[in-house]
Amino acid sequence: MATLTFLGAAQQVTGSCYLVECCGQKLLLECGLRQGEDQRGSEEYQLPPQVHPAAIDAVVISHAHLDHSGLVPLLVREGYNGPIYTTAATADLLPIMWHDAASLLRSDYERRNRRLRRAGKPELVPPFDSQDVEQALQQVEGIAYRQRQDVLPGIDLRFVDAGHILGSAIVELWLHGEKQPRKLVFSGDLGNSCAPLMNDPAVVEEADVLLLESTYGDRNHRDLDQTLDEFTEVLLEASQSSGNILIPAFAVGRTQDVIYHLGKLKRAGQLPRHRVFIDSPMAIRVSEVYERHQSLFNHDDPHFREFIKGGWDHWLPGLTYTATPEESMALNRVTEGAIVIAGSGMCTGGRILHHLKHNLWRSKTQVVITGYQARGSLGRLLVDGATSVRIFGDEIAVKARIHTLGGLSAHAGQDQLVEWARQFRKARPKLFLVHGEVEAMRALQNLFVSVHGWNAHMPVIGEKTLL
Repeated sequence: MATLTFLGAAQQVTGSCYLVECCGQKLLLECGLRQGEDQRGSEEYQLPPQVHPAAIDAVVISHAHLDHSGLVPLLVREGYNGPIYTTAATADLLPIMWHDAASLLRSDYERRNRRLRRAGKPELVPPFDSQDVEQALQQVEGIAYRQRQDVLPGIDLRFVDAGHILGSAIVELWLHGEKQPRKLVFSGDLGNSCAPLMNDPAVVEEADVLLLESTYGDRNHRDLDQTLDEFTEVLLEASQSSGNILIPAFAVGRTQDVIYHLGKLKRAGQLPRHRVFIDSPMAIRVSEVYERHQSLFNHDDPHFREFIKGGWDHWLPGLTYTATPEESMALNRVTEGAIVIAGSGMCTGGRILHHLKHNLWRSKTQVVITGYQARGSLGRLLVDGATSVRIFGDEIAVKARIHTLGGLSAHAGQDQLVEWARQFRKARPKLFLVHGEVEAMRALQNLFVSVHGWNAHMPVIGEKTLL
Protein backbone atom coordinates (compact mmCIF):
# COMPACT_ATOMS: atom_id res chain seq x y z
CA MET A 1 0.00 0.00 0.00
CA ALA A 2 1.52 3.31 -1.10
CA THR A 3 1.42 6.31 1.25
CA LEU A 4 2.31 9.99 1.10
CA THR A 5 3.39 12.07 4.11
CA PHE A 6 3.48 15.87 3.95
CA LEU A 7 6.66 17.04 5.69
CA GLY A 8 7.01 20.59 4.33
CA ALA A 9 5.30 23.33 2.31
CA ALA A 10 1.96 22.16 3.73
CA GLN A 11 0.07 25.38 4.50
CA GLN A 12 3.50 26.98 4.04
CA VAL A 13 5.19 28.40 0.97
CA THR A 14 8.74 27.13 1.55
CA GLY A 15 10.45 23.94 2.72
CA SER A 16 8.95 21.55 0.17
CA CYS A 17 9.31 17.95 1.38
CA TYR A 18 7.09 14.88 0.86
CA LEU A 19 7.74 11.24 1.74
CA VAL A 20 6.43 8.60 -0.67
CA GLU A 21 6.42 5.00 0.57
CA CYS A 22 5.70 2.14 -1.81
CA CYS A 23 6.77 -1.50 -2.22
CA GLY A 24 8.96 -1.29 0.86
CA GLN A 25 10.81 1.72 -0.60
CA LYS A 26 11.04 5.28 0.75
CA LEU A 27 11.37 8.12 -1.75
CA LEU A 28 11.85 11.70 -0.57
CA LEU A 29 10.20 14.09 -3.01
CA GLU A 30 11.95 17.45 -2.45
CA CYS A 31 14.20 18.37 0.46
CA GLY A 32 13.82 22.12 0.74
CA LEU A 33 14.83 24.92 3.04
CA ARG A 34 12.28 26.72 5.20
CA GLN A 35 12.51 30.50 4.86
CA GLY A 36 10.86 33.58 6.36
CA GLU A 37 8.02 32.88 8.78
CA ASP A 38 7.98 29.22 7.80
CA GLN A 39 10.96 28.71 10.12
CA ARG A 40 8.64 29.47 13.05
CA GLY A 41 11.38 29.81 15.61
CA SER A 42 13.49 26.89 14.37
CA GLU A 43 16.73 26.80 12.41
CA GLU A 44 16.50 27.07 8.63
CA TYR A 45 18.81 24.10 8.19
CA GLN A 46 16.92 21.38 10.02
CA LEU A 47 15.48 18.19 8.55
CA PRO A 48 11.86 17.28 9.34
CA PRO A 49 11.91 14.93 12.37
CA GLN A 50 10.18 12.20 10.34
CA VAL A 51 13.10 12.03 7.91
CA HIS A 52 15.69 9.40 8.80
CA PRO A 53 18.41 9.84 6.18
CA ALA A 54 19.83 6.34 6.28
CA ALA A 55 16.34 4.88 5.70
CA ILE A 56 15.68 6.90 2.51
CA ASP A 57 16.16 4.95 -0.73
CA ALA A 58 15.97 7.78 -3.29
CA VAL A 59 15.54 11.56 -3.49
CA VAL A 60 13.78 13.46 -6.27
CA ILE A 61 14.25 17.24 -6.69
CA SER A 62 11.98 19.27 -8.99
CA HIS A 63 14.31 22.27 -9.42
CA ALA A 64 17.30 24.10 -8.01
CA HIS A 65 15.73 26.75 -5.78
CA LEU A 66 16.78 26.23 -2.17
CA ASP A 67 13.23 25.98 -0.82
CA HIS A 68 13.09 22.75 -2.85
CA SER A 69 16.68 21.50 -2.70
CA GLY A 70 18.54 23.33 0.06
CA LEU A 71 18.57 20.59 2.73
CA VAL A 72 20.01 17.86 0.50
CA PRO A 73 23.64 18.44 1.65
CA LEU A 74 22.45 18.14 5.27
CA LEU A 75 20.58 14.95 4.38
CA VAL A 76 23.80 13.53 2.95
CA ARG A 77 25.85 14.68 5.94
CA GLU A 78 23.47 12.85 8.25
CA GLY A 79 23.75 9.54 6.43
CA TYR A 80 21.91 9.51 3.11
CA ASN A 81 24.04 7.81 0.43
CA GLY A 82 21.52 7.01 -2.31
CA PRO A 83 20.74 8.64 -5.67
CA ILE A 84 19.44 12.20 -6.04
CA TYR A 85 17.37 12.46 -9.22
CA THR A 86 16.74 15.74 -11.00
CA THR A 87 16.83 17.15 -14.52
CA ALA A 88 20.10 17.56 -16.39
CA ALA A 89 19.93 21.38 -16.28
CA THR A 90 19.13 21.37 -12.56
CA ALA A 91 22.13 19.10 -12.02
CA ASP A 92 24.27 21.89 -13.54
CA LEU A 93 22.72 24.52 -11.27
CA LEU A 94 22.92 22.63 -7.96
CA PRO A 95 26.71 23.01 -7.50
CA ILE A 96 26.26 26.79 -7.63
CA MET A 97 23.28 26.84 -5.27
CA TRP A 98 24.68 24.44 -2.69
CA HIS A 99 28.24 25.81 -2.60
CA ASP A 100 26.83 29.32 -2.17
CA ALA A 101 24.66 28.09 0.71
CA ALA A 102 27.67 26.40 2.32
CA SER A 103 29.71 29.59 1.97
CA LEU A 104 26.98 31.70 3.58
CA LEU A 105 26.67 29.15 6.40
CA ARG A 106 30.42 29.26 7.00
CA SER A 107 30.39 33.06 7.25
CA ASP A 108 27.31 33.06 9.47
CA TYR A 109 28.75 30.50 11.87
CA GLU A 110 32.09 32.28 12.00
CA ARG A 111 30.25 35.39 13.23
CA ARG A 112 28.23 33.38 15.74
CA ASN A 113 31.30 31.60 17.05
CA ARG A 114 33.22 34.84 17.54
CA ARG A 115 30.44 35.99 19.88
CA LEU A 116 30.36 32.61 21.63
CA ARG A 117 34.13 32.59 22.15
CA ARG A 118 33.96 36.07 23.69
CA ALA A 119 31.21 34.82 25.99
CA GLY A 120 33.20 31.72 26.94
CA LYS A 121 30.58 29.39 25.42
CA PRO A 122 31.05 26.29 23.22
CA GLU A 123 31.27 26.93 19.49
CA LEU A 124 28.67 25.71 17.00
CA VAL A 125 29.23 23.50 13.96
CA PRO A 126 27.56 24.51 10.65
CA PRO A 127 24.82 22.14 9.45
CA PHE A 128 26.93 21.26 6.41
CA ASP A 129 30.05 22.41 4.59
CA SER A 130 31.61 22.29 1.13
CA GLN A 131 32.74 18.68 1.62
CA ASP A 132 29.14 17.64 2.24
CA VAL A 133 28.12 19.54 -0.89
CA GLU A 134 30.75 17.70 -2.95
CA GLN A 135 29.53 14.36 -1.63
CA ALA A 136 25.92 15.25 -2.42
CA LEU A 137 26.88 16.28 -5.95
CA GLN A 138 28.49 12.89 -6.47
CA GLN A 139 25.07 11.36 -5.83
CA VAL A 140 23.15 13.59 -8.27
CA GLU A 141 21.87 11.94 -11.43
CA GLY A 142 20.53 14.20 -14.19
CA ILE A 143 17.67 12.88 -16.32
CA ALA A 144 16.45 14.39 -19.58
CA TYR A 145 12.90 15.69 -19.84
CA ARG A 146 10.30 13.05 -20.80
CA GLN A 147 12.65 10.14 -20.16
CA ARG A 148 10.78 7.61 -18.01
CA GLN A 149 13.12 5.76 -15.66
CA ASP A 150 12.85 2.98 -13.11
CA VAL A 151 14.38 4.60 -10.01
CA LEU A 152 13.41 2.11 -7.30
CA PRO A 153 11.75 -1.33 -7.30
CA GLY A 154 8.11 -0.53 -8.03
CA ILE A 155 8.63 3.20 -8.71
CA ASP A 156 9.10 4.90 -12.10
CA LEU A 157 9.95 8.58 -12.57
CA ARG A 158 9.59 11.10 -15.38
CA PHE A 159 10.28 14.83 -15.51
CA VAL A 160 8.45 17.22 -17.84
CA ASP A 161 9.05 20.95 -18.23
CA ALA A 162 7.41 23.13 -15.54
CA GLY A 163 8.43 26.41 -17.20
CA HIS A 164 9.43 28.02 -13.88
CA ILE A 165 13.22 28.33 -14.16
CA LEU A 166 15.87 26.54 -16.20
CA GLY A 167 15.55 22.81 -15.56
CA SER A 168 12.39 23.05 -13.46
CA ALA A 169 10.17 20.01 -13.64
CA ILE A 170 6.72 18.63 -13.09
CA VAL A 171 7.34 15.27 -11.42
CA GLU A 172 5.46 12.15 -12.50
CA LEU A 173 5.74 9.04 -10.30
CA TRP A 174 4.25 5.66 -11.17
CA LEU A 175 3.78 3.48 -8.08
CA HIS A 176 3.39 -0.26 -8.70
CA GLY A 177 2.05 -1.66 -5.45
CA GLU A 178 0.18 -4.88 -4.69
CA LYS A 179 -3.05 -3.45 -6.06
CA GLN A 180 -3.69 -1.39 -9.18
CA PRO A 181 -0.75 0.93 -10.00
CA ARG A 182 -1.16 4.55 -8.95
CA LYS A 183 0.24 7.69 -10.51
CA LEU A 184 1.31 10.68 -8.41
CA VAL A 185 1.95 14.03 -10.10
CA PHE A 186 3.68 16.91 -8.32
CA SER A 187 3.39 20.21 -10.16
CA GLY A 188 6.64 21.56 -8.73
CA ASP A 189 6.63 25.32 -9.21
CA LEU A 190 4.61 26.04 -12.34
CA GLY A 191 5.84 28.84 -14.54
CA ASN A 192 4.05 31.97 -15.64
CA SER A 193 2.94 31.66 -19.26
CA CYS A 194 4.29 35.19 -19.84
CA ALA A 195 7.85 34.18 -18.90
CA PRO A 196 10.22 35.51 -21.58
CA LEU A 197 12.70 32.62 -21.63
CA MET A 198 10.96 29.48 -20.41
CA ASN A 199 8.36 27.31 -22.15
CA ASP A 200 4.79 27.08 -20.86
CA PRO A 201 4.30 24.26 -18.33
CA ALA A 202 3.92 20.91 -20.07
CA VAL A 203 0.48 19.31 -20.25
CA VAL A 204 -0.03 16.22 -18.09
CA GLU A 205 -3.34 14.45 -18.67
CA GLU A 206 -3.37 11.48 -16.29
CA ALA A 207 -2.92 11.19 -12.54
CA ASP A 208 -4.54 9.54 -9.55
CA VAL A 209 -3.12 12.04 -7.06
CA LEU A 210 -2.06 15.64 -7.77
CA LEU A 211 0.03 17.92 -5.56
CA LEU A 212 -0.53 21.44 -6.88
CA GLU A 213 1.48 24.48 -5.83
CA SER A 214 -0.56 27.51 -4.78
CA THR A 215 1.93 30.35 -4.31
CA TYR A 216 -0.38 32.74 -6.15
CA GLY A 217 -3.59 30.82 -5.51
CA ASP A 218 -5.42 33.99 -4.48
CA ARG A 219 -4.62 36.29 -7.40
CA ASN A 220 -3.64 36.68 -11.00
CA HIS A 221 -0.61 38.54 -12.22
CA ARG A 222 -0.78 41.93 -13.77
CA ASP A 223 -0.72 42.02 -17.56
CA LEU A 224 2.87 41.74 -18.78
CA ASP A 225 2.60 44.70 -21.16
CA GLN A 226 1.30 46.90 -18.33
CA THR A 227 4.09 45.64 -16.09
CA LEU A 228 6.74 46.50 -18.65
CA ASP A 229 5.16 49.93 -19.16
CA GLU A 230 5.46 50.53 -15.42
CA PHE A 231 9.05 49.27 -15.47
CA THR A 232 9.82 51.76 -18.25
CA GLU A 233 8.25 54.56 -16.19
CA VAL A 234 10.41 53.62 -13.20
CA LEU A 235 13.52 53.79 -15.37
CA LEU A 236 12.48 57.20 -16.73
CA GLU A 237 11.69 58.53 -13.24
CA ALA A 238 15.06 57.38 -11.96
CA SER A 239 16.76 59.01 -14.92
CA GLN A 240 15.02 62.32 -14.23
CA SER A 241 15.75 62.21 -10.50
CA SER A 242 19.33 60.97 -11.01
CA GLY A 243 18.75 58.20 -8.50
CA ASN A 244 19.83 54.58 -8.42
CA ILE A 245 17.56 51.64 -9.16
CA LEU A 246 17.91 48.58 -6.93
CA ILE A 247 16.43 45.29 -8.12
CA PRO A 248 16.52 42.43 -5.59
CA ALA A 249 16.44 39.33 -7.76
CA PHE A 250 16.78 35.59 -7.39
CA ALA A 251 20.02 34.44 -8.98
CA VAL A 252 18.25 31.64 -10.81
CA GLY A 253 15.55 32.74 -13.22
CA ARG A 254 14.63 36.25 -12.18
CA THR A 255 18.00 37.83 -12.87
CA GLN A 256 18.06 36.37 -16.38
CA ASP A 257 14.49 37.53 -17.04
CA VAL A 258 15.36 41.07 -15.92
CA ILE A 259 18.42 41.12 -18.19
CA TYR A 260 16.21 40.01 -21.05
CA HIS A 261 13.67 42.79 -20.45
CA LEU A 262 16.35 45.46 -19.99
CA GLY A 263 18.00 44.35 -23.22
CA LYS A 264 14.69 44.59 -25.04
CA LEU A 265 14.09 48.10 -23.68
CA LYS A 266 17.64 49.08 -24.63
CA ARG A 267 17.06 47.95 -28.20
CA ALA A 268 13.80 49.89 -28.32
CA GLY A 269 15.56 53.05 -27.17
CA GLN A 270 13.64 53.10 -23.87
CA LEU A 271 16.49 52.43 -21.45
CA PRO A 272 17.99 55.65 -20.05
CA ARG A 273 21.72 56.05 -19.68
CA HIS A 274 21.89 53.98 -16.52
CA ARG A 275 24.65 51.42 -16.28
CA VAL A 276 23.42 47.94 -15.42
CA PHE A 277 25.38 45.93 -12.84
CA ILE A 278 24.87 42.27 -11.99
CA ASP A 279 26.22 42.29 -8.44
CA SER A 280 25.95 38.61 -7.62
CA PRO A 281 28.70 36.05 -8.19
CA MET A 282 26.06 33.34 -8.07
CA ALA A 283 23.84 35.05 -10.66
CA ILE A 284 26.87 35.44 -12.92
CA ARG A 285 27.63 31.71 -12.74
CA VAL A 286 23.95 30.82 -13.16
CA SER A 287 23.72 33.01 -16.25
CA GLU A 288 26.60 31.01 -17.74
CA VAL A 289 24.63 27.80 -17.14
CA TYR A 290 21.62 29.37 -18.86
CA GLU A 291 23.83 30.13 -21.87
CA ARG A 292 24.85 26.45 -22.03
CA HIS A 293 21.21 25.31 -22.07
CA GLN A 294 19.78 27.67 -24.69
CA SER A 295 17.99 24.71 -26.29
CA LEU A 296 15.53 24.84 -23.37
CA PHE A 297 14.53 28.46 -24.07
CA ASN A 298 11.17 29.06 -25.73
CA HIS A 299 12.78 30.92 -28.69
CA ASP A 300 9.74 33.18 -29.18
CA ASP A 301 11.99 36.21 -29.78
CA PRO A 302 14.18 35.70 -32.88
CA HIS A 303 16.29 38.79 -32.08
CA PHE A 304 17.12 37.43 -28.64
CA ARG A 305 17.87 34.01 -30.08
CA GLU A 306 20.42 35.58 -32.40
CA PHE A 307 22.11 37.91 -29.90
CA ILE A 308 22.26 35.53 -26.91
CA LYS A 309 24.65 33.35 -28.88
CA GLY A 310 27.26 35.98 -28.06
CA GLY A 311 26.39 36.06 -24.35
CA TRP A 312 24.21 38.19 -22.08
CA ASP A 313 26.40 41.29 -22.53
CA HIS A 314 25.90 40.97 -26.28
CA TRP A 315 22.13 41.10 -25.74
CA LEU A 316 22.43 44.00 -23.24
CA PRO A 317 25.41 46.16 -24.28
CA GLY A 318 27.15 47.76 -21.34
CA LEU A 319 26.13 45.06 -18.88
CA THR A 320 28.74 44.94 -16.11
CA TYR A 321 29.47 42.02 -13.80
CA THR A 322 30.79 42.92 -10.33
CA ALA A 323 32.12 39.62 -9.13
CA THR A 324 34.54 40.66 -6.37
CA PRO A 325 33.67 42.14 -2.97
CA GLU A 326 35.76 45.22 -3.84
CA GLU A 327 33.75 45.83 -7.02
CA SER A 328 30.52 45.42 -5.08
CA MET A 329 31.56 47.83 -2.34
CA ALA A 330 32.54 50.39 -4.95
CA LEU A 331 28.90 50.51 -6.08
CA ASN A 332 27.92 51.87 -2.67
CA ARG A 333 29.83 55.04 -3.54
CA VAL A 334 27.69 55.50 -6.66
CA THR A 335 24.77 57.80 -5.83
CA GLU A 336 23.13 58.03 -9.24
CA GLY A 337 22.88 56.40 -12.65
CA ALA A 338 23.17 52.76 -11.58
CA ILE A 339 20.78 49.84 -12.00
CA VAL A 340 21.97 47.23 -9.52
CA ILE A 341 20.59 43.70 -9.73
CA ALA A 342 21.62 41.65 -6.69
CA GLY A 343 20.49 38.83 -4.43
CA SER A 344 18.90 37.68 -2.38
CA GLY A 345 15.55 38.00 -4.09
CA MET A 346 13.66 38.38 -0.78
CA CYS A 347 16.32 40.70 0.69
CA THR A 348 17.10 38.16 3.41
CA GLY A 349 20.86 38.17 2.76
CA GLY A 350 23.47 38.77 0.12
CA ARG A 351 24.82 41.95 -1.43
CA ILE A 352 21.42 43.60 -1.90
CA LEU A 353 21.37 44.29 1.85
CA HIS A 354 24.45 46.52 1.56
CA HIS A 355 22.92 48.43 -1.34
CA LEU A 356 19.63 48.87 0.51
CA LYS A 357 21.50 50.14 3.55
CA HIS A 358 23.26 52.76 1.44
CA ASN A 359 20.27 53.76 -0.69
CA LEU A 360 16.91 53.16 1.05
CA TRP A 361 17.12 56.44 2.93
CA ARG A 362 17.59 58.42 -0.30
CA SER A 363 14.33 59.75 -1.74
CA LYS A 364 15.75 59.54 -5.27
CA THR A 365 16.22 55.76 -5.03
CA GLN A 366 13.82 53.38 -6.76
CA VAL A 367 13.50 49.78 -5.49
CA VAL A 368 11.89 47.37 -7.92
CA ILE A 369 10.48 44.17 -6.39
CA THR A 370 10.13 41.55 -9.11
CA GLY A 371 9.16 38.37 -7.27
CA TYR A 372 7.39 36.72 -4.38
CA GLN A 373 8.33 37.98 -0.91
CA ALA A 374 7.73 35.52 1.92
CA ARG A 375 6.26 36.72 5.18
CA GLY A 376 8.97 37.64 7.62
CA SER A 377 11.43 38.70 4.91
CA LEU A 378 12.83 42.20 4.53
CA GLY A 379 11.41 42.31 1.01
CA ARG A 380 7.92 41.66 2.38
CA LEU A 381 8.34 44.51 4.89
CA LEU A 382 9.22 46.88 2.05
CA VAL A 383 6.28 45.72 -0.06
CA ASP A 384 3.95 46.15 2.92
CA GLY A 385 5.01 49.78 3.34
CA ALA A 386 7.49 49.78 6.23
CA THR A 387 8.76 53.29 6.95
CA SER A 388 11.98 52.03 8.53
CA VAL A 389 13.82 48.70 8.59
CA ARG A 390 16.79 47.27 10.44
CA ILE A 391 19.78 46.21 8.32
CA PHE A 392 23.00 44.92 9.90
CA GLY A 393 21.84 46.28 13.24
CA ASP A 394 21.20 49.82 11.95
CA GLU A 395 17.79 51.47 11.69
CA ILE A 396 17.34 52.65 8.09
CA ALA A 397 14.58 55.06 7.04
CA VAL A 398 12.67 53.97 3.94
CA LYS A 399 12.39 57.08 1.77
CA ALA A 400 12.98 55.29 -1.52
CA ARG A 401 10.03 54.51 -3.77
CA ILE A 402 9.09 50.82 -3.69
CA HIS A 403 7.61 49.32 -6.85
CA THR A 404 6.16 45.81 -7.17
CA LEU A 405 6.11 44.37 -10.68
CA GLY A 406 3.81 41.38 -10.29
CA GLY A 407 3.74 40.55 -14.00
CA LEU A 408 7.37 39.37 -13.88
CA SER A 409 6.63 36.52 -11.49
CA ALA A 410 8.03 33.12 -12.42
CA HIS A 411 5.01 31.44 -10.77
CA ALA A 412 1.66 30.74 -12.39
CA GLY A 413 -1.20 32.97 -11.28
CA GLN A 414 -4.56 31.71 -10.02
CA ASP A 415 -6.21 31.26 -13.43
CA GLN A 416 -3.10 29.60 -14.84
CA LEU A 417 -3.00 27.13 -11.94
CA VAL A 418 -6.64 26.19 -12.47
CA GLU A 419 -6.30 25.86 -16.23
CA TRP A 420 -3.23 23.67 -15.91
CA ALA A 421 -4.97 21.39 -13.38
CA ARG A 422 -8.06 21.10 -15.58
CA GLN A 423 -5.98 19.46 -18.32
CA PHE A 424 -6.33 16.10 -16.59
CA ARG A 425 -8.79 14.60 -19.05
CA LYS A 426 -9.70 11.02 -18.16
CA ALA A 427 -10.53 11.50 -14.48
CA ARG A 428 -9.97 14.17 -11.88
CA PRO A 429 -7.13 13.19 -9.57
CA LYS A 430 -7.34 13.50 -5.82
CA LEU A 431 -6.16 17.07 -5.33
CA PHE A 432 -3.86 18.40 -2.60
CA LEU A 433 -2.84 22.06 -2.46
CA VAL A 434 0.72 22.70 -1.28
CA HIS A 435 3.42 25.38 -1.39
CA GLY A 436 1.35 28.42 -0.48
CA GLU A 437 0.35 30.69 2.36
CA VAL A 438 -2.92 29.66 3.99
CA GLU A 439 -4.92 32.57 2.57
CA ALA A 440 -3.75 31.85 -0.99
CA MET A 441 -4.43 28.14 -0.62
CA ARG A 442 -7.89 28.73 0.81
CA ALA A 443 -8.81 31.08 -2.06
CA LEU A 444 -7.71 28.47 -4.59
CA GLN A 445 -9.52 25.72 -2.70
CA ASN A 446 -12.75 27.73 -2.73
CA LEU A 447 -12.39 28.34 -6.45
CA PHE A 448 -11.93 24.64 -7.21
CA VAL A 449 -14.92 23.70 -5.07
CA SER A 450 -17.39 26.47 -5.93
CA VAL A 451 -16.66 26.88 -9.64
CA HIS A 452 -15.35 23.50 -10.71
CA GLY A 453 -16.94 21.15 -8.16
CA TRP A 454 -13.53 19.69 -7.39
CA ASN A 455 -12.60 19.02 -3.77
CA ALA A 456 -9.14 20.34 -2.96
CA HIS A 457 -7.55 19.32 0.33
CA MET A 458 -5.12 21.51 2.30
CA PRO A 459 -2.86 19.06 4.17
CA VAL A 460 -0.99 19.99 7.34
CA ILE A 461 2.58 19.17 8.31
CA GLY A 462 2.88 15.51 9.31
CA GLU A 463 -0.36 14.44 7.62
CA LYS A 464 -0.23 10.99 5.99
CA THR A 465 -2.56 9.71 3.30
CA LEU A 466 -3.07 6.53 1.30
CA LEU A 467 -2.37 6.81 -2.41
